[in-house]
Amino acid sequence: MSFLNFFLRSSKSSSNHYSQLEKKINYRFNNLRYIEQAFTHRSISPKPRQNYERLEFLGDAIIDIVVSKALMKEFPEGDEGLLTQKRSTLVQKEFLASMGKLLDLLSYLKIESTVNLDIEKIANKQQANLYESLIGALYLDGGLHPCKELILSTIWTHRIEAWKSTNYKGRLIEYCHSSSLRAPKFQVSNITGPDHQKIFEVHVQIDDKIFPPGMGSNKKTAEQSAAQNTLEILTN
Repeated sequence: MSFLNFFLRSSKSSSNHYSQLEKKINYRFNNLRYIEQAFTHRSISPKPRQNYERLEFLGDAIIDIVVSKALMKEFPEGDEGLLTQKRSTLVQKEFLASMGKLLDLLSYLKIESTVNLDIEKIANKQQANLYESLIGALYLDGGLHPCKELILSTIWTHRIEAWKSTNYKGRLIEYCHSSSLRAPKFQVSNITGPDHQKIFEVHVQIDDKIFPPGMGSNKKTAEQSAAQNTLEILTN
């Protein structure tokens, strides 16, 4: 079956198939093709314009913009280090996966049965990807406003929960222990800025491997950022 026929056939039932989701997000799509694409995995169609990956890319950027603006309003005196640390917690894949679960996005995914969604790591990755692709689809269909509404009602509403539960340094230490890796070493690699507004750069070393640095307005914040960067590499 051609992909065009796939869209034409599936679009006939899209109104019913996605109606519950549209109620949850308080938005009705004008062009059903966007929402169809948002929930189509590359295992169904590897062509870039026919699966969710381009929409995921777009959604990721939109989430950054909306969350960044909300953070600047929430912390009017916050410096770049604080805002970056707060944002990184809200846009990291694990938290986005929880937003996907909140909306039950996995139940709408079109994916080959060879992809085992019973594996928690795979399922969580799909939940996060689908949340981002849904935001991308919303933007193409209705502009920034519906994206902002959904992001604020999900990510932003649960921000305190995310900030309280995040201890990337502790989680990284636990991960290394359970994976029989040496304990991570946190090293300050650079300090910039005047005395009253220093920016710390910290990198993590595990065995002989050095991971991308994290940055923050103090050493503790930078260590958390570096630990998050390292965990994302090790667990993806």
